[in-house]
Amino acid sequence: MAEKRVMLTEDGYNKLVEKLNYLKSVRRIEIAERLKAAIALGDLSENSEYDDAKNEQAFLEGEIIDLETKIRNSDIIKSGAGDIVQMGSKVTLKDMELDEEETYMIVGSTEADPDAAKISNESPVGAAIIGQKVGSVVEVHAPAGIIKYQIMKIEG
Repeated sequence: MAEKRVMLTEDGYNKLVEKLNYLKSVRRIEIAERLKAAIALGDLSENSEYDDAKNEQAFLEGEIIDLETKIRNSDIIKSGAGDIVQMGSKVTLKDMELDEEETYMIVGSTEADPDAAKISNESPVGAAIIGQKVGSVVEVHAPAGIIKYQIMKIEG
């Protein structure tokens, strides 16, 4: 079965690589030291320090495998410059009802962070505006109902 491709900006890719390197070079060593100290305490059958360290080690190794998979299967999003909304575009939207503007960058789901104004291409808003042009009005089906946005500006 083919693994799912992961869409990342160059910055997002670099952050994943940096995190992977940290986990492998720093966290692995810290956990190995904890295990060594716990083993030195003796009887492993009733040693909660040892159990905690082993659980943390298993969790860490799972996270490392997950990051390696994402990095291996990543496609770097090029700048979204142009007159059509695409991955990597920075888009200014106007809420037609509230008459308010917000700017978002369209990224892959791995990198999505609404607090940092990065929305996924798979989110309701992201999916609605992909492929649209400046001036287009799109309808987004949200839990609160239908929200209409007008695309005001597209940047790379």
